[in-house]
Amino acid sequence: MTIHDVVVVGAGLAGLSAARQLTDAGLDVAVLEARDRVGGRTEGGVTVDGTPLELGGQWLGPTQNRMYELVDEFGLTTFPTWNRGQHLTVLGGRVARLASHRGAIPRLGPFELADLFQGLRRFNSLAAKVPLGQPWEAPGARELDGQTFESWLRSNLRTRAGRTFFRIAAEAVFSAESRDFSALHALFYAHSGADLETLLSVDRGAQRDRVVGGTIRISEALAEQLGPLVRLGAVVEAVVHGDDGVIAELSDGDRVRARTTIITLPPTLAGRIRYRPALPSWRDQLTQRLPAGSVIKFHAVYERPFWRDDGLTGQVASDTGPVKVTFDNSPPDAHLGVIVGFLEADDGRYWGRRTLDERRAAVVGCLRRYFGDGAGAPLEYLERDWMAEEFSRGCYGAHFTPGVWTSFGPALREPVGPIHWAGAECATVWNGYMEGAVRSGEATADDVIARLHRSPS
Repeated sequence: MTIHDVVVVGAGLAGLSAARQLTDAGLDVAVLEARDRVGGRTEGGVTVDGTPLELGGQWLGPTQNRMYELVDEFGLTTFPTWNRGQHLTVLGGRVARLASHRGAIPRLGPFELADLFQGLRRFNSLAAKVPLGQPWEAPGARELDGQTFESWLRSNLRTRAGRTFFRIAAEAVFSAESRDFSALHALFYAHSGADLETLLSVDRGAQRDRVVGGTIRISEALAEQLGPLVRLGAVVEAVVHGDDGVIAELSDGDRVRARTTIITLPPTLAGRIRYRPALPSWRDQLTQRLPAGSVIKFHAVYERPFWRDDGLTGQVASDTGPVKVTFDNSPPDAHLGVIVGFLEADDGRYWGRRTLDERRAAVVGCLRRYFGDGAGAPLEYLERDWMAEEFSRGCYGAHFTPGVWTSFGPALREPVGPIHWAGAECATVWNGYMEGAVRSGEATADDVIARLHRSPS
């Protein structure tokens, strides 16, 4: 049995960032990753001609400073998401073109637009008052946490179009229905990433930039620095913990011992590890209530980005699925045209039970409806069903169901003896995003370093 200072479970951005911070402090670290690759919920892919695609998290935006710093550190470059021309919005069967400089706000009638703006003002005002480190201390937290986001928007918006905007936003941001998570969580999450418009926008928002070659290159570069400390195909089935440290028991029978551990898995997977002794009930009850979102991400590849000829950005926001959100995901030189889109929430759950051919036909049918006959025959169709991924079980992240923040919130980051928690869901800033994962991993590593330096070896 090998013995280390810290064993890190998971080699996504949080785990790799934590491990680097720990090794820089002179600690002996082992990183155990169940997959045969690093990157977690970021994943690379390629077209037939070798053009990189991103099957998982991909975009960077303003104030995501740690991610941009890592891009610079590893000699990588970014390029802007294509945003020239007009977006398409489809609301109530009405197709409209919207100048890209207007951001995420659709073209509506004056009464509908007034309703949407007052709803956004009210939402952003409430969100700004949510303490990022302690959302359960927000003004009116129990009332907000006791209702779904759907209940909140029904009470605060008067028009169908206004409510539809927020429902599409819920699917696009959380890959969940507005009825699935609490209003307090929606407010916290938006504040964590600046505001709702930032989460939805391109030029000044969370979808502004892409990494040449894919964001997976950041995880690969971090793992290369760590070298043999990262062990792939290491499935942690149980964690034995006590005053003398932890033992991670692997599916192959191996055991890894350490003074402490950082578990960076998504909450639903962290809750499936067997802990001996069992975790306190408040921690286990927390993970029982943090489901992952439901999403299938796809790429439709064409000979060229033909929609640009028609003055379109490739971006769609629609209230009719199964594909409700798309972007132009073509490579920087546009030698291929690529539309990326998502089957999210209820659409993801339904189409995840259908065959690949049925999903492809449904997706292409939507794209043809949006972009015309040219979209009807893609050269390639690639997808990743994140709900079916054994070591993710959903994306983009976990959402807090009603009552969770106010009943169990303090358990999210609080260590249990020698067991520490990190990951995108544990972040206070850019919760649920790659930026949040890096920040959480580094912050938890700093806490572990301080604790180990205070305790005897």
